[in-house]
Amino acid sequence: MKTSSNPPFTSVELDHSDSGREGCTVTTLTITAEPKNWKSAIRVAVHEVRRLKEFGVTQGELTRYLDALLKDSEHLAAMIDNVSSVDNLDFIMESDALGHKVMDQRQGHESLLAVAGTVTLDEVNSVGAKVLEFIADFGKPTAPLPAAIVACVPKKVHIEGAGETEFKISSTEITDAIKAGLDEPIEPEPELEVPKELIQSSKLEELKEQRKPAFIPVSPETDATKLHDEETGITRRRLANGIPVNYKISKTETQSGVMRLIVGGGRAAESSESRGSVIVGVRTLSEGGRVGNFSREQVELFCVNHLINCSLESTEEFISMEFRFTLRDNGMRAAFQLLHMVLEHSVWLDDAFDRARQLYLSYYRSIPKSLERSTAHKLMVAMLDGDERFIEPTPKSLENLTLQSVKDAVMNQFVGDNMEVCIVGDFTEEEIESCILDYLGTAQATRNCKREQEFNPPLFRSSPSVMQFQEVFLKDTDERACAYIAGPAPNRWGFTVDGKDLLESINSASTIKDGGEKSDAPHTEGGLQRSLRGHPLFFGITMGLLSEIINSRLFTTVRDSLGLTYDVSFELNLFDRLKLGWYVISVTSTPSKVHKAVDACKNVLRGLHSNKITDRELDRAKRTLLMRHEAEIKSNAYWLGLLAHLQASSVPRKDISCIKDLPFLYEAATIEDIYLAYEQLKVDENSLYACIGIAGAQSAEDITAPLEEEESGDAYPGVIPVGRGLSTMTRPTT
Repeated sequence: MKTSSNPPFTSVELDHSDSGREGCTVTTLTITAEPKNWKSAIRVAVHEVRRLKEFGVTQGELTRYLDALLKDSEHLAAMIDNVSSVDNLDFIMESDALGHKVMDQRQGHESLLAVAGTVTLDEVNSVGAKVLEFIADFGKPTAPLPAAIVACVPKKVHIEGAGETEFKISSTEITDAIKAGLDEPIEPEPELEVPKELIQSSKLEELKEQRKPAFIPVSPETDATKLHDEETGITRRRLANGIPVNYKISKTETQSGVMRLIVGGGRAAESSESRGSVIVGVRTLSEGGRVGNFSREQVELFCVNHLINCSLESTEEFISMEFRFTLRDNGMRAAFQLLHMVLEHSVWLDDAFDRARQLYLSYYRSIPKSLERSTAHKLMVAMLDGDERFIEPTPKSLENLTLQSVKDAVMNQFVGDNMEVCIVGDFTEEEIESCILDYLGTAQATRNCKREQEFNPPLFRSSPSVMQFQEVFLKDTDERACAYIAGPAPNRWGFTVDGKDLLESINSASTIKDGGEKSDAPHTEGGLQRSLRGHPLFFGITMGLLSEIINSRLFTTVRDSLGLTYDVSFELNLFDRLKLGWYVISVTSTPSKVHKAVDACKNVLRGLHSNKITDRELDRAKRTLLMRHEAEIKSNAYWLGLLAHLQASSVPRKDISCIKDLPFLYEAATIEDIYLAYEQLKVDENSLYACIGIAGAQSAEDITAPLEEEESGDAYPGVIPVGRGLSTMTRPTT
């Protein structure tokens, strides 16, 4: 089989599972591709299915995936006491509906062990051929007929030079593409050598000798190279190359671990000449999937063998890389090896860059077809004065990028003291510190490229502005409407876009205030020696409680009492590194009610002074957040979020008390504290931005007006401006 560095499909997935709804087993081949590549994608997919049916899997593949299946089953059996009651109930109900024998995880693992050794290559390939013949033998009289061939396609597609063009497809073209793929010659899959390790022991010893990894004092204020907090179980370390490390030994998820590399900068570090460079660069690295001399396939199979799940993403403030791993068979060491190779020997490929750039080009062009995302984008452009770092990169920006520019934009952020690694899992102190020294300690501290220390801080548009209220119209057969209302807020640590330090102001006011009832009296429980208002997490706590109260009021007023919306929510986006934040109200409604719904939402948002917050509302908000904290604290992933930025120089206010004192801080908050936070939300007419999106059978004038209006700007020629929409605006805070 020929392999391509730039395949015509986005994804190809074969699923074989029991369906309760259909009352039988269903096999589905799902192909996703760019509209222009759909024929080639079908040909490649069915060609590979036929090759698999005719030649089967290799002995190496069977051994590899059977081993992974057994490891996964063993892991699930070990986690039996951590499965929630709801998940167990769902499993029992599903098993009953499908007529399966109900077994718990241990019984299932024992049964799998009993049969795994009896499975032969011939049996697997025989069953596989039977399952795949409806695709591989398509068109032959002996082949079983597919139950259905379903194509989900766009009405219009963008064609270079021609703009938006009607997309045409017929059933004959689909079956012709399937037959063309099946007619192509096939060859057996060659055996692939899967690396047992990504760094040989001899090479590692060489690196250790050369770079002499060691722990250094955690901060300039102390000589201690290790800070361990007994109450939380958190240990802080710092390596000689500048990389800070936070870890916690947790037994709640047996033999499991999770690790996150956080790199400061993210999309905010993109320069005006290279908008989109960080987000495209991170995707390029992910698309390439290669490290050192290993191919993408070898790296993927290395991860399969060690049950490592790896993801790479960029946000407005950070680049992060996350690894989920099992502690069995040196799984943690394997995850650290992969992290070391990404830091030291990442491979940047032209074809991966082309795919990444094409992906974001498609996102940009497809989002006007989404009512929610085009509405959200228009609002973000208005509120943040067209700052492209908070929306999808435009075709013009994407055209200006090169492989070298995106590589520099990403790798210049990978500098020792700008990175932080957090690990939570069921490991021993000796195991984790050995991995930290061996694989993180031997990474280079600095790079040859000059790192840009400064970036332009984001700003809100000057107000008042004609863009504070806008509308988007989309032609659609279904009538529906949505709206977003947003405005400025401080960041999680009390810093604002105009340079104010609100925490400092509140502390000063509390110090000056003398006599009277004080809501911020010191509380010594759990070692806490300072008041809530003196705590660095004051705004994080009070804004969280305020969000719950506003959400509750919106739901009961706008939805339940007035019946103006199907769904309404209030969310805060509080940054850690950037000195700003914003709130967003999301409304789903009908075209006839959406304007009233927006007015009602504004009234609720501004009505907290006339309709005072009650003790009952505050108690309910506290209870909700504390119960959520108590439930989630059992998961490694939640602890990872708590550990984030504990030693980050760009988030100086985060310290161990922000984790340790969390329950008390919620309990200590008063109504007066909530109003201090509320006063920092800009909800007046000059600060608030709103955008309403309406879909339906609008007239041509209604549809084209927004397009013409946007075409006057250079940034978005010929297309309704679009962005990451909901994912940008309502990204959950941690």
